[in-house]
Amino acid sequence: MAQVLSGGLRRVIGDGEGVPDGRVDGLDDADLLDLYRSLVLLRTYDERSVVYHRQGRIGTYAIFWNHEAMQVGSAHALADEDWIFPSYRESAIGLLRGIPASTLLSWWRGHPAGWWNPADYNVASICVPIATHVPHAAGLAWGKRLRGESAVAITYFGDGATSEGAFHEGANFAAVMRAPLILFCNNNGWAISTPLAAQTRAETLADKAVGYGMPGVRVDGGDVLAVFEATREAVERARAGEGPTFVEAVSYRAAPHATADDPRAYIDLARVEEEKRRECVGRYEGYLRRLGLLSDEEREEIRSGAAALMREGIARAEAEPAPDPSILFEHALASPPPSFAQDLAELRRILGRTEAGGAASPRPSGPEGAGPEGSV
Repeated sequence: MAQVLSGGLRRVIGDGEGVPDGRVDGLDDADLLDLYRSLVLLRTYDERSVVYHRQGRIGTYAIFWNHEAMQVGSAHALADEDWIFPSYRESAIGLLRGIPASTLLSWWRGHPAGWWNPADYNVASICVPIATHVPHAAGLAWGKRLRGESAVAITYFGDGATSEGAFHEGANFAAVMRAPLILFCNNNGWAISTPLAAQTRAETLADKAVGYGMPGVRVDGGDVLAVFEATREAVERARAGEGPTFVEAVSYRAAPHATADDPRAYIDLARVEEEKRRECVGRYEGYLRRLGLLSDEEREEIRSGAAALMREGIARAEAEPAPDPSILFEHALASPPPSFAQDLAELRRILGRTEAGGAASPRPSGPEGAGPEGSV
């Protein structure tokens, strides 16, 4: 059972010293290890993707290092029938639903193989515009309720999204319609370079839930067990027909906003180093070791498995044939103008193509011999 700390933060994992560890009802030892496997999988994906970007093999990448506990804890509290609406910060959460790593990596490469049918996994497309997916999630959840289905939806967004109109519209709609929705806010303290204090006068983001007539809970975002427990309660409430819940998972962004960001100009570097020492995967690993559930051999096996999955995913993503550029034009307009044909011909010329459906264009620029997937 979670402890409630000052500020209303719920926490289960102790510090191995003065603060005792708790347990979560309903989670056995196998469940606890499954959570660890998922944490390591997402951590490996994130770290490898940053290297992948540095090698010039994908474009800008949104880093989620130290956000894994929020994603894993909440996703594990869902049933397979439940829907996930991720933002760009949760780009890899589909791995927990069986989406291949190659598909997610292809998304970052801008390749058509990086899109999937949401109904195959109950995972919506990754949303890059801030908060625009919140009304989408509210609408799907409401639709499930109207059909008499038991599924719920969860939508992820950052603290900055709570300043967007789409968030307020989606939250209000969900509350009025008693939609089975979990509004999961990853409050890492920063909206790119804008600190939380410059975004709101509310003491906490969970306070915003009051205005919509829904409960708001706060949880330690670095504690995978506390996140799981809080989300499970929100899911149970939604499934019982009691409407949406706002979950504020509090953390601190210990990595840049994205690979295009240099946070040294605005961030507290001392605070970053402090947070890195208590990052969520290491915290949970210490918890499992104190319980006697994780040996060095098991740890290495889990990490090796995650690394192998990423190597295979990178190899598959880079083996995808280059897409024909005509897809940029075919479905843009119902009645395309004659200039489209000229534009496509010019694009083919630029790409070195000489005929429709021609040979694959070169792979994205990167260091020659950066080598196959093994180098990341």
